[in-house]
Amino acid sequence: MEQSEIEQLINNALTLDELHVTFDGSQCKVIAVADMFGDMSRVKRQQAVYAPLSDAISENKIHAVTIKTFTKEQWKRDKLFNL
Repeated sequence: MEQSEIEQLINNALTLDELHVTFDGSQCKVIAVADMFGDMSRVKRQQAVYAPLSDAISENKIHAVTIKTFTKEQWKRDKLFNL
C-alpha cells in the first residue's frame, strides 16, 4: 500500500481541510484537520479517521496506525509541534 492510497481512502470518506500521512510500509501516521472534529469526542474523532482504513488494516496492508485530529483553530496553535 502506498501513502497516496491511504490519503485517497481517508479523503474519499471525510471532508478535511488538511491531511498529512506518513507511511513507512507498516506504520501509518495520520494528522487530520477539520472543523467537524469540534463536536466529537477524542474517541469519535479517532474512529472517524480509522474507519476508512479498516479494510487495509484487516488485510495486513497497514499494521499500526497513529491518528491525531485537530480543528482548524487547534491546528493553527499546535501545527509546529506535530509536523
